[in-house]
Amino acid sequence: MVANLEILSKAMIKPSSPTPHHLRDHKLSFLDQIAPPVFIPLIFFYQTNQLETFQDRDQISQLLKQSLSNILTQFYPLAGRICSKNFSIDCNDDGALCIEAQVHSNLLQVIEKPVMEELKQCLPLELNSKGPGLTEAKTILLAIQINFFDCGGIAIGVQLSHKIADGTSLVTFMNAWAKSCSEVSEIVPSSFELASLFPPRDMSSFGFKPTTGMTKEKIVTKRFVFDKEKLAKLKQAAASSLVKDPTRVEAVSAFIWRHFIDASKAKAVAAVHAVNMRPRMNPALEDHAFGNIWTHTVAIPMLQGEKGYENLVGDLRKAIRNINSNYVKKLQNGDEYLKILKKSVEFASKGDVELCNFSSWCRFPMYEVDFGWGKPTWVSTTAFPFKNVVILMSTSCGEGIEAWLNMLEDDMPSFQSNHRHLSVAAKDFNA
Repeated sequence: MVANLEILSKAMIKPSSPTPHHLRDHKLSFLDQIAPPVFIPLIFFYQTNQLETFQDRDQISQLLKQSLSNILTQFYPLAGRICSKNFSIDCNDDGALCIEAQVHSNLLQVIEKPVMEELKQCLPLELNSKGPGLTEAKTILLAIQINFFDCGGIAIGVQLSHKIADGTSLVTFMNAWAKSCSEVSEIVPSSFELASLFPPRDMSSFGFKPTTGMTKEKIVTKRFVFDKEKLAKLKQAAASSLVKDPTRVEAVSAFIWRHFIDASKAKAVAAVHAVNMRPRMNPALEDHAFGNIWTHTVAIPMLQGEKGYENLVGDLRKAIRNINSNYVKKLQNGDEYLKILKKSVEFASKGDVELCNFSSWCRFPMYEVDFGWGKPTWVSTTAFPFKNVVILMSTSCGEGIEAWLNMLEDDMPSFQSNHRHLSVAAKDFNA
């Protein structure tokens, strides 16, 4: 268990070389502005036998801290601070927060029987109103926690501000940091020019707030693991005359969406899926393009009389394919997109439609993050302060999917008890 955790040190890691003056002012893009004000959490677990070549904890600590300092010279905005007007980052080299902690337990216990409240302790920032890291969370952009387990294993917890980047960018940074640490391969430099494609906007007259959808009510997070065999059954069940070959993400998303529909008291439940726009732009952007380069697409199921809903996979696929280069061009006209966002918020706030939000991280190369001692045994996320949010991640073998469901505490018992098929279809536990 992670309950017995002792903080060893706390420091700000600054870039090893100062940021040039002409790069000090990093403009946020319009997409950065409308991103939710939360931190994206990931925890990378490495077992004891992967670290046998190191003499002691201090050697690992020094290696990680020095390589973090080095890589921050390339990812210089992450060592800066958001300016008060929220339009730019002051790349002042104030640094990224780095905490070291000793965990008096066995790493395998955490991996085999993870508990959500204990996983959160592996992260540097506690984001509720009582958390000791709240002040820092308002100012910094990147926070790291290096957790040393008594068994010799380690877990590296990272939180990146969503105001500056998305999940793709976070994993890009983690792989670059790992390569800097291991020095085994060349690091592809990231591009920080997103504001030139999506210029910032004055949103004061549009009434849209990035906090829309956030709640102070207690969120319960539960993980469902769909292995290869269960995914095959889901894909077979989801196939139709319109979609004969559903992807694993489509099948899992539609499956969970269907259960949200059955459990909801609203007249309709729309599926909101986050879409990475990098490959959908013309010309396409590389994965290492840094920032919030994603958008939402909304799928509303078609009613079929008293038979209920059918072909949810088809509804999802159609909505996602609507995000193309022409859509991106419209999105670059920020004023037009803000009007769409405002109408969507107003539509949802009436209570007739409930939203089920999905974000797939299945293609992120998070299991490639090798600091020189091998790939992680497990990569996890934690809770988000939004209700009805589902994060999809690949399992360590790459053949399964972990679905992390965030729901209101009052809604979870009904969701579980009334829909036994979900537990039958997946290995699950209360995380």
